[in-house]
Amino acid sequence: MSVSVEKLENSMARLTIEVSAEDFDKAVNQVYLRQKGSIAIPGFRKGKAPRKIIEKMYGAGVFFEDAANSCINSSYPDAVEECGEEVVSNPTIAVTQIEAGKPFIYTAEVALKPPVSLGKYKGVAVTKQDAPEATQEEIEAELKRQQDANAKIVDVTDRAVQSGDMIKLDYAGTVDGVAFDGGTAEDADLTIGSGSFIPGFEDQLIGTGIGEEKDVTVTFPENYHAKDLAGKEAVFHCKVNGIKEKQLPELNDEFADDVSEFSTLDEYKENIAKNITDRKTQEMRTAKENEAVNAVIEDSKIDIPAAMLTTQQEQLANEFAQNLQMQGMKLDMYLQYTGMTREQLVEQMKPQAERRILTRLVLEQIAKEENIEVTDEDFEDQLQKMADQYRAPIDNIRRVFDDEKAKADLKKDIAVQKAVTLVTDSAVESKEKPAPKEASAEEIAAATEKAVSAADGE
Repeated sequence: MSVSVEKLENSMARLTIEVSAEDFDKAVNQVYLRQKGSIAIPGFRKGKAPRKIIEKMYGAGVFFEDAANSCINSSYPDAVEECGEEVVSNPTIAVTQIEAGKPFIYTAEVALKPPVSLGKYKGVAVTKQDAPEATQEEIEAELKRQQDANAKIVDVTDRAVQSGDMIKLDYAGTVDGVAFDGGTAEDADLTIGSGSFIPGFEDQLIGTGIGEEKDVTVTFPENYHAKDLAGKEAVFHCKVNGIKEKQLPELNDEFADDVSEFSTLDEYKENIAKNITDRKTQEMRTAKENEAVNAVIEDSKIDIPAAMLTTQQEQLANEFAQNLQMQGMKLDMYLQYTGMTREQLVEQMKPQAERRILTRLVLEQIAKEENIEVTDEDFEDQLQKMADQYRAPIDNIRRVFDDEKAKADLKKDIAVQKAVTLVTDSAVESKEKPAPKEASAEEIAAATEKAVSAADGE
């Protein structure tokens, strides 16, 4: 395999990749071996026809497409590594030569890491924030959360449904007297006041006793995901089968001893206050980091190649789909509920993708200009943080980064975080919100020209 690089405008490049005739023929033969069992040729048992006979009957290029895909998949990563360029987008592939007995040649048009012109990155202005502290309301809210988490669930037999109860419920819904999909259930769990059902449904069940039946009338929201039900009035015939309630533990020293490592309620409250303050301190630090890095971005100049931005948008969309999957929902279902297409979702990711790219490029450039180094100790500290985060043995984490590329990527991430620390620690705090960057004469002229062009097109 050989590769040559042609630099194009706007940080784009065209890689021309040549796979030897011998390797291409091997790929063709592998495709033949995989597919011959499904090809019927008169005079031969299925799967026994020689490659030459199949090519004669169906054409010399019958296996070329799959062989080309195989060659591209196997050669492209090596070509990127061999060319020595920092490729930052998915490739646009075009085949330029595909013939028997000749090298297989294709091009890959890609975006390269664009140049970064840094502005000021030391001593940028950020908003000064007051020292964080835990409020009494926040402490009480955490105590209430722990009360709820440690409450006992008990059966209720001597009263009707109240707000906050957990009930077992049969219901059958109809619209204009006709049952609809998903409108019927038996022994369904429902917490009154949770807002998990159609607005108004839960409140109408308050006062209903065990074994009692009641018709509940509600109106589906106009934006309800099932379009055939949106905005329509429905009647649910309901029967309460059972009632349970939470019994909260009393807030005292015994409670503190049960739910924490502290023997008194006062000590437990002090610890809650410390944890809240620590959390607020970290949030404040993160906010300062974001404000400082954003100031650097605003003062820097970067032209993001369109292909790089598109690739980042696709990556964000894929991450979004993975997160949905972890929550038990498939992307197709989400798109159906929201009425969006995948293309619209990808377009929606554009501002976030642009911000992610700008942030990374700026911080990498700072790390480069400041000659930030990542020591073995830094690397081991990061592995330990990851082990703590995932609650996994550090040796398991270390094995993940045995690969040289994975190790280099992690070291780059550590250098970027060090750049964040440098920018943040050198930032100058002020009670007044930093003024927005003034546009240059060139930027004003470009914006004016853009506006005039847009007006002319109307």
